[in-house]
Amino acid sequence: MLRFIFRRILQMFPTVLGVIIITFVLFNIVGGSPAAMTLGKNVSPKLLEQFDEQRGFNKPLFFGNWTVTRAYEDADLRRDAGAWKQAPGVEHVPAEGGLPGHLRLASEQDHVMPLAFALNTGEVYRITLRYRLDAGRVVLTRRGVQDGDTAKVLAELPASANWTVSHLVFTNVPGATELVWRSEEAPLELTQMRLRRAMRHFFDSQFVFYLGQLARLDFGVSNYTNQRVSRMLREGIGPSLTLTVPIFIGGLLISIMISLVCAFFRDTWIDRGIVIAAVMLMSLNYLVWIIFGQYLLGYRAGWFPIWGYESWHYLVLPVAIGIFSGLGNNVRFYRTIMLDELYHDYVRTAFAKGVSRRGVLFRHVLKNAMIPVLTNVVIAIPFLYTGSLLLEGFFGIPGLGSISINALNFSDVDVVRAVVFIGAVLYVLANLLTDIAYALVDPRVKLK
Repeated sequence: MLRFIFRRILQMFPTVLGVIIITFVLFNIVGGSPAAMTLGKNVSPKLLEQFDEQRGFNKPLFFGNWTVTRAYEDADLRRDAGAWKQAPGVEHVPAEGGLPGHLRLASEQDHVMPLAFALNTGEVYRITLRYRLDAGRVVLTRRGVQDGDTAKVLAELPASANWTVSHLVFTNVPGATELVWRSEEAPLELTQMRLRRAMRHFFDSQFVFYLGQLARLDFGVSNYTNQRVSRMLREGIGPSLTLTVPIFIGGLLISIMISLVCAFFRDTWIDRGIVIAAVMLMSLNYLVWIIFGQYLLGYRAGWFPIWGYESWHYLVLPVAIGIFSGLGNNVRFYRTIMLDELYHDYVRTAFAKGVSRRGVLFRHVLKNAMIPVLTNVVIAIPFLYTGSLLLEGFFGIPGLGSISINALNFSDVDVVRAVVFIGAVLYVLANLLTDIAYALVDPRVKLK
């Protein structure tokens, strides 16, 4: 068995890696900018950059030597002036006479590059621009706002009658808060200007950062509560399990018992009555039972508290609602399994040998029906940890379900991503547990 388990764990690595990649793609690519989704689009670029830096979103997705920075937003200068709109001495020239639309910076005048915030000290940056200069040269310098003095010449652009692409690489020094362009003779014409920040190495990326977090079991920091997500999960798992485990066990036992009753009294008014009741339970929305239970049993009768998590008494009503509302679906499923086993040859043989109906049901049918029952049970186990979103939300239980709802409402990306990832990994592990359980309950299944 140990050899089988070890081999199955090795086979699970590609699946777990696939789960990691899928969750990374869903939250880092498909959803757009996590910073804008969480903080909103009206906050300052500096706050968005800080959010990205704290969570590793300010890196290339998978690999790369350079990454974008919110300090300067890329713009097509052929169409408009972009961030240069309010800069003095700068005009946008539309396409004319065979020339593309471009930005023109007046000569013999300092032009401060319109950065949203000062560049990080000690970081390496690269400016890529496509320019044209009829005469003279262009000098790029950096200076501090406090003294206004030009600190150091970063680069010089020679005159070029044709459109030329140039890459300027520099390191930002302490006190340098502005980048200044100055053309000595002719105006500088631009169709493109991009600012990029250098990475530490080629694989310094969002994906590697995410893998490092998972290796350390570090799921980041909640933007809503400003707590470590791992701590929030530890605090929420207890209340969730105290709610979902009794619902799961109670619902399973009661459903199997009722299903056996249906099999025992098959094709009688008892069996048909139970089926009708199960269909009615399946047809009613989950919210109906919550509202019904809170109003009649909690508010009107006063038998149970309807909000809080102070003792086991607060769990009785939500657990009862959880069990009762799930009976319809479970009874229909397990009844089908039991009745399917009743029509097998071994059942007819047992009846021919004089075994009582009760003995056939409990000694033969129930045992042989354990394979589909175990499949349904084990696959449901991973979802126990996430809690019940509706029950926790309506009854004020501070479990993972309530945490997940708050995370969704406030676009708390780190919390949602952690809950989804852990649930997916637990689901993969549940499949391993299912294979082992098959061998334990069915002698025909061998672990090889």
